[in-house]
Amino acid sequence: MKLKVLILSLFAVVALSAGNLTIKSSSNSVDKTVTKLQKIIKSKGATLFATIDFRKGAKSIGADMTNAKLIIFGNPKLGTRIMQRDIKAAIELPMKILVYKDFDGKTQIEYKDPKNLEKNYDLAGCSVLTKMSNILNKITTKAGM
Repeated sequence: MKLKVLILSLFAVVALSAGNLTIKSSSNSVDKTVTKLQKIIKSKGATLFATIDFRKGAKSIGADMTNAKLIIFGNPKLGTRIMQRDIKAAIELPMKILVYKDFDGKTQIEYKDPKNLEKNYDLAGCSVLTKMSNILNKITTKAGM
């Protein structure tokens, strides 16, 4: 029980410290939402690097936690332009979308809005950030339907 509380507490701390997050509800299960996101991401010509199954990881150590998966993906045509402006922004790339079942049993989709990168990096007026923000908004909305 203590391990479960610790894992859930760490999960909450990571989410709270991330800042500038966009959170949307999905009408689908976590797994169906992730599958839809993966298909949409691939159809847009982006590279799907990995999908991390946090609950599976927890089970590997004998712990239990809510269903939560992190999708990591990117498009060098966009990401490269950001890094050319400020290489330190590479720490934020590739893009990530977290899909999880919240404490009320609802599926949530969560991601950092790329437009907020202007605040921490030399990216003022970078049109790529707006484009990435619009893409994330569209694909997460579509996946949640």
